Amino acid sequence: MNFIDTADAYVGGDSERLVGRCIKTSRDHWVLATKLANKMRQGPNKGGLSRKWVMQACEESLRRLRTDYIDIYYLHKEDHATPLRETIMAMGDLIKDGKIRYFGVSNYRSWRVAEICNICDNLGIDRPIVSQPYYNAMNRMPETEHIPACKYYGLGVVPYSPLARGVLTGKYNTKSKPEKGSRVARKDRRMMQTEWREESVEIVEKIKRHAKKQKATVIDIAIGWLLNNSAITSLVAGPRTMGQWETYVKALEYKFLPEDEAMIEKFVPSGHPSSPGYNDPAYPIEGRYRIS
Repeated sequence: MNFIDTADAYVGGDSERLVGRCIKTSRDHWVLATKLANKMRQGPNKGGLSRKWVMQACEESLRRLRTDYIDIYYLHKEDHATPLRETIMAMGDLIKDGKIRYFGVSNYRSWRVAEICNICDNLGIDRPIVSQPYYNAMNRMPETEHIPACKYYGLGVVPYSPLARGVLTGKYNTKSKPEKGSRVARKDRRMMQTEWREESVEIVEKIKRHAKKQKATVIDIAIGWLLNNSAITSLVAGPRTMGQWETYVKALEYKFLPEDEAMIEKFVPSGHPSSPGYNDPAYPIEGRYRIS
């Protein structure tokens, strides 16, 4: 394992600073990815994907990471105020200058991935090499268009939140108090509006019973299910403790079986979420343009 994923906005830049200190003496061993777009400070030019901010944000990330290049530089989210062409030209210049090796996208709509690739082709700029969608066994919506689009345009797929922000660990249930310090205990807004729903918890209980028969854990099944998709290149794990990290690593040893795939398909059909209304409020659904 040699892939590290972070972002400028994580803990106000401290995540990048920590990563920079940790890998300083072994930089070439690591594939280092970071992201930009989220607002870093107050002011009109301290976030987004304008050329001005792309150039400044990259320099700031390089300083925090104590490196002279970034392997994969992600557009963390869409910036509707900046033309895609402007952002892509800036990324092309960063590649040309050796500041970044490749760029990727995160939380992008499928049609925008296609448009970015078309603009890149027209400008003679390398296409993005990877997309980072929110994809797990509780949210299979990326299977309808996003993953097929990535496969068609040659992007790898590296899902984030493979355990649905903790729901797919099996630690939650609706009858007892959540673990202290967990997202549910903190009433995290995104968690409460997306993952924390009775239907999901009930499905996880069924997965847990199935896993027990296989002498496995819910995490084994959840990670195995993601990696059983040939379109998936890797995944972004976000353990909070060493114990959680070890659980992720152990899950890689599990031999995922056809009956595991069939079980997930039964409870969460392909292309669907675990229940209606499953959408991260940070990335609202587009398409309903009300007249009145």
